[in-house]
Amino acid sequence: MRYVVLGSRPARGVGTVARARRATTVVGRAGDGVAVHHGLKVGAAYAWRLLVLGAAAYAGFVVLGRLQLVAVALFLALVVTSVLRPLADLLARWLPRALAVVVSVAGSVMVVLGLLSLVGELVASEWDRLGQEFSGGIGRIERWLQGPPFHVSPTVMSDLQGKVSSFVSEHRSVLISSAVSGAGRLVEVLTAAALALFCSVFFIHSGDRFWGWFQEELPQRAQDPWSRAGRAAWRTFAGYTRGIVIVAATNAVLVGVALFLLRVPLALPLTLLEFFAAFIPLVGSPIALGVATVVALASRGPAIAIAVLALIVIVGQIEGHVLHPLVMSWAVQLHPVVVAVSVIAGSILAGVIGAIVAVPMVSVAWAVHGELRAPRREQRGADAWQSPIGPVREAPTRNR
Repeated sequence: MRYVVLGSRPARGVGTVARARRATTVVGRAGDGVAVHHGLKVGAAYAWRLLVLGAAAYAGFVVLGRLQLVAVALFLALVVTSVLRPLADLLARWLPRALAVVVSVAGSVMVVLGLLSLVGELVASEWDRLGQEFSGGIGRIERWLQGPPFHVSPTVMSDLQGKVSSFVSEHRSVLISSAVSGAGRLVEVLTAAALALFCSVFFIHSGDRFWGWFQEELPQRAQDPWSRAGRAAWRTFAGYTRGIVIVAATNAVLVGVALFLLRVPLALPLTLLEFFAAFIPLVGSPIALGVATVVALASRGPAIAIAVLALIVIVGQIEGHVLHPLVMSWAVQLHPVVVAVSVIAGSILAGVIGAIVAVPMVSVAWAVHGELRAPRREQRGADAWQSPIGPVREAPTRNR
């Protein structure tokens, strides 16, 4: 029993204490006595952490920029691994593992080199005829522009040709230096291709050993999160790579058949251009078909060029509404706005290479984020999952 003395201060009840505690969570006091809102304190805490993450990301981009050749080679090696690993596993049922890897890689290289040599032979054999067709096509374009509905004056066309000729003659040295620097870039491309091929051979043959060794070097508590993140990353990356190859091949077949039926010159080189351009989502295929439109306009006239422009719309609709949902929806789940922003941001940061690698990298990052945020699931048959380079073997745990 509690006695209260008249004139004394009443004891604070439970409700008063609770209200005081809530007040301290809403408003804090800075060192100089100024009130600081709790939301501002939380925002400041997030702000400095985001600044640290931004600085780390910037440092990573700087390092990748300095080691761009190595980074591109490793990316290409992972692409080759994701495409040729199933073929090597299939051949390994009847051949030794090393021989299966050699046959799959060497056969793929021979196919690519054969296509490139065929394209070069076609261009060389048709060069004279193409030159005559292009010169006649330019004359047809000039007459078309001079007629209705454009009514361009012949003097304007002659002045334009004179300006182009004077520009080429005045900047000849710059053009020659650009060609020389382009030859240097060609050497870098060949070096990156050789390094990618070298790495892909080992990734396909013994990548599981690499992954097992990497897991062994991790602390025991970090092995499970890294295993889950790697599983999600490789599943997304391999699915995206195989899906984009199927989409690019389908686009190339459609474009090649259409160009052949329209009798557009250089149909096979333009088909290969469409195949490789399709690796840049949203913008690659229209750019390649734009080049085909220019070729059709110069060689076959405005009617065939308009037909090729219609082909751009048709291929875009098939790719966006049929191929991507059917082939890639199970591996990549990104909104088209995210894809567009990723491609543009990647092109700004690293040019064409950035535009190519932007979407798979964003997809992998999103898949890893979703996997690590999801509740831990029991290990099922995923122990046989293929890492960037082969089936995962459980890493032996070590006490640390």
